[in-house]
Amino acid sequence: MTATTQNSAGVLERERHFYVWMAAACVAVALLGFAPTFWLRIGSFKAPPIIYIHGLLFSLWTLFFFSQTWLVAHGNVMRHRAMGLAGISLASAMFVVGILAAIRSMAKAEAMGAGLMGREFSIVSLTAIFFFGGLVALAVAYVERPDMHKRLMLLATVSILQAAAARWFFVLFAPPEARGLSPSETGPAPVAISIAPGLLVDLLIVAAMIYDWRARGHVHRVWLIGAPALVFLQFIRVPLSTTPAWHAIAAWFAGLAG
Repeated sequence: MTATTQNSAGVLERERHFYVWMAAACVAVALLGFAPTFWLRIGSFKAPPIIYIHGLLFSLWTLFFFSQTWLVAHGNVMRHRAMGLAGISLASAMFVVGILAAIRSMAKAEAMGAGLMGREFSIVSLTAIFFFGGLVALAVAYVERPDMHKRLMLLATVSILQAAAARWFFVLFAPPEARGLSPSETGPAPVAISIAPGLLVDLLIVAAMIYDWRARGHVHRVWLIGAPALVFLQFIRVPLSTTPAWHAIAAWFAGLAG
């Protein structure tokens, strides 16, 4: 084996373990983020079953992503690919349940007399699940390109961590009487409140970009395209949420509940 080949193999090996650590960070954000308003309140948390299912599936995704990076880092590539079929099923279930949970949140907001805010805030959850679904579909399409596949999967996972990070903001900055409660219990919030949690979890992508630059000498194109797209989405939601076009889209989704 030549020195160049050995060096390339070493870079790839270190990169695989880096993605294990990144996946572990995603698990930590998801579990710790939802701990104060969901996991530590199991038994006292009151919500429709679809909200419980939503929380369970989205938390399971981070654990699944961690297990997949672990398998690759330890040379179990065939098992990783076999487990990928389960991942496609899980992502599909998340897509459907994410839409149903958004519809349920709009219905609750309507019942609370905050229907307008509910429809506006639905842009956060609905665009997030479509963005996530698109990235997972791309990752599956590039399964034979590991460099693309793993970065798209990490980007997809980070894109759904915004809600978990938002729980900590809610616990820290919500009115005293609302602290410890889930946003699903207190009603919709202004769309702009979602920006700060989104930018916070985006730091994971920044870390991956820095790692690429230091290890490979350049930043991978997945980050050059995907990272700006995610940040753009996080900001554009605010002005779009108040437009008649979005209200019509939100009303259509709400109408699916009958």
